Amino acid sequence: MLSGMALCLLGASPVLRADDDDRGAHERAREALEQGRVLPLRTVLEKIERDYQGQALKVEFEQDHGRFLYKIRLLQSDGRMVKLEVNAVDGQVLEIKRKENRKDQDAHPRR
Repeated sequence: MLSGMALCLLGASPVLRADDDDRGAHERAREALEQGRVLPLRTVLEKIERDYQGQALKVEFEQDHGRFLYKIRLLQSDGRMVKLEVNAVDGQVLEIKRKENRKDQDAHPRR
């Protein structure tokens, strides 16, 4: 139910979850959005999907050491998976982790 409320509040279609064990985190996220302290998820996703040429598959909203973050898993148009950590306040990408598509490699390497 909390995830569904967060989706409605943030205008997101991908999966979004607050820490299930901490109901206070969900309330802080909702309040931060209502007070304009964080960007709506839709705003962040539109920029990320455009800039990184892909589609968001999974999104998490977290508060880490006092910072609000969107953690986004994106499938890029070339088949690569990228994980982005985005500052929810200004939309700045803080960290990028890429996982290369390994379809060119033999599934069973010779030993």
